[in-house]
Amino acid sequence: MTESGTQTTHSPLPRTPLLEMQDIGISFGGVAALRSANLSVAAGEVHALIGQNGAGKSTMIKILTGAYRRGSGSVRFEGREVDFRTPKQAREAGISTIYQEINLVPFRSVAENIFLGREPRRFGLIDWRAVQQRASALLDSFGLQIDVKKPVSRYSTAIQQMVALARAVSSDAKMVIMDESTSSLDEREVELLFNVVRKLRDDGRAVIFVSHRLDELYALCDRVTVMRDGQTVAQSSMQEMDKLQLVTTMLGRTLAAVVQEDAAAREANLARRGKQVIAATNLSAHPKVNDVSLDVHAGEAVGLAGLLGSGRTETMRLMFGADPMTHGSLSVDGAAVALKSPKDAIARGMAYLTEDRKAEGIVPELSVRDNLTLVCLRTLTKNGVVDVKKQQAIVDRFIASLGIKLRSADQPIRELSGGNQQKVLLARWLAAEPSLLLLDEPTRGIDVGAKADVAKIVRELRDAGLAVLLSASELEELTAVADRAVVIRDGRTVAELNGADMSETAIMDAIAYGSEGHSALVDAAQASHIEDALEGDRHGA
Repeated sequence: MTESGTQTTHSPLPRTPLLEMQDIGISFGGVAALRSANLSVAAGEVHALIGQNGAGKSTMIKILTGAYRRGSGSVRFEGREVDFRTPKQAREAGISTIYQEINLVPFRSVAENIFLGREPRRFGLIDWRAVQQRASALLDSFGLQIDVKKPVSRYSTAIQQMVALARAVSSDAKMVIMDESTSSLDEREVELLFNVVRKLRDDGRAVIFVSHRLDELYALCDRVTVMRDGQTVAQSSMQEMDKLQLVTTMLGRTLAAVVQEDAAAREANLARRGKQVIAATNLSAHPKVNDVSLDVHAGEAVGLAGLLGSGRTETMRLMFGADPMTHGSLSVDGAAVALKSPKDAIARGMAYLTEDRKAEGIVPELSVRDNLTLVCLRTLTKNGVVDVKKQQAIVDRFIASLGIKLRSADQPIRELSGGNQQKVLLARWLAAEPSLLLLDEPTRGIDVGAKADVAKIVRELRDAGLAVLLSASELEELTAVADRAVVIRDGRTVAELNGADMSETAIMDAIAYGSEGHSALVDAAQASHIEDALEGDRHGA
């Protein structure tokens, strides 16, 4: 058992490993990002590498590809120990990486992109006919017939992904790492890409596939490595680990430990909630959001649950008018609205706390005072001059009420801790007196004490009558605040859990099985599996 109680599953490799990463460790600023992490991948297999945000997947890949230097452990590739110091060295050894953001030259042709820097030459000059012929032959082997002389930007994201794959194959890559490569593809494009990946596997190449889409993992991958908190917590064949077990392993919560708490309090909150503040019906914005419906009432907190990549952030951005929807409708206070921008949403009494505090939240060089009053600045200004006394009164009120720790309201916000920066951003929106608060991962990147403070503040805002929609990766944090949970998977609403029915177990079940969630738990075989797990935990306690 691991420290959290999750059973670590070991499954032998079907053949000699092409890659072995053992006991990998690395720290940043004295904080361990990886601790004794392991990864073994064989030639001729598609291997899933999964885990929640911050689990260590990207760090593991960057160590493998030479972007980071490991602090401890060993890496063996093709049976020999390696220590790549640059990504170029990793590529030359036969490891190619295809990132979510495709690294192609958009205005160069398909053929040029495939052989860029490795063009065949004749009499010292680039043989363009050979470049185009080889590119066409390579893409033909993928079952793709396109004009390789056209700029790659003319083609869809799926085609560009396959061009990136072709570039990897043309460089004799023995291992291809695909990092969230399907995140912007539709179902038809995903299947097209999967066919190419299967061909790579059948040709004896290894593929490391990073994705948060469970259905894709089971459709494509042979084996899986699960990471959590910088450690490898499970290695298994996909067939040996069902979806619910995969989700619980990722989240680090055992079936025995995940219990329903405060059910009576949730039911009481639902009974006294006020009017419906917002309702979203069949929201869609392909490919991230495909059919999401939810509503939030005054005096309640609704949790938006789902794995990373499920469409939580994109749903909130649609509701706030930050992105255009392609289908669906929104109503605020019972009236249909068409939000063309966040400005429209703010005018309707909405506030949105972004998940990316540094990039989209704080203005680092401005003072705490200026950051806190940014949204309500117009109400504090007359004839272009800010009423400093009113501004200071607002700042003082929220510093006191939210317990913001700082040296002075005049100091740059970048000097504050992450938790205090988050409180300033929350205060910024509360100063505008909203009726609906959208909170996207409000506790990301802050310490345990600050997390507890933020949760307490959110509960107090709910109890004061504010409508709150809260997204969180940590289910323990979500269930500690929310009265209801709306679960989304692959951009679709798959379940709604109310009051006493809401628990971490039920949410994980819905994430794993979608709308069939509850039936999966009462299935005889599944019930037996859960009972065995519970029995094992009781004996091991």
